[in-house]
Amino acid sequence: MDRASFIGLFLGLLALVGGNLLEGGKIGSILQPTAALIVFGGTLGATLLSFPFRDIQKAVMSLQHVFFEKRTDAEAETLIRNLIRFSQTARRNGFIALEPEIPKLENTFLRRALKLSVDGMLPKMLIETMQQENATFEEEQRRVAKVFDTAGGFAPTIGIIGAVLGLIHVMENLSDPARLGAGIAVAFVATIYGVGAANLVLLPISRKLTNRLHRELAFREMALEGVVGLQAGINPHYLEAKLRTFVETNDDAGSR
Repeated sequence: MDRASFIGLFLGLLALVGGNLLEGGKIGSILQPTAALIVFGGTLGATLLSFPFRDIQKAVMSLQHVFFEKRTDAEAETLIRNLIRFSQTARRNGFIALEPEIPKLENTFLRRALKLSVDGMLPKMLIETMQQENATFEEEQRRVAKVFDTAGGFAPTIGIIGAVLGLIHVMENLSDPARLGAGIAVAFVATIYGVGAANLVLLPISRKLTNRLHRELAFREMALEGVVGLQAGINPHYLEAKLRTFVETNDDAGSR
């Protein structure tokens, strides 16, 4: 579980609602079904028009990766240990001795790279093949993140449209003071929904998915580097030192 995602979402909503309460407002004053229908319905419609339905489906499925990490430091450590063990086995018994280990691997990228390597694919072709797979994967995941980024761009504008509609409703009922409050509420709350949804939810989700993508690509690059090192017969100690640089670089990038 990614605690930062849960805490961030909670604090963002708490700040919005808490600020309203501190100003003497009520929770009910920012709960406007009409404004929600305009903003969220309009944003969803514009986003659906912008992307194929397949990308929308993948975007919805990717929400689990926002709140639950796909790659952890423990998995990176496990990958390094496995590659070092494979290196020791290959140096003792030959590269073909790794074939029984392939079905046991849970990581599909590592399993595919190791299988191609054991089957005799040359290192240069192996690198080109797996890097092309990474490029395809990266493009797909960037489209998923772009769905939320695009929705975050639409939401404030749709909120303004909702505000204008609310003001039109106000102008049409100037002779009826009892109905003015509802129209003004829709106008302002629609703006809050649009700007709040974009900056507290949609755009941060896009950034989080992009960060997850960078972490996954670093993980895959480390796996590929390890398999190429196995092919080259690099000393296990040297191979471990090389693989550790991926983990340290990834940690440093995450701390900046």
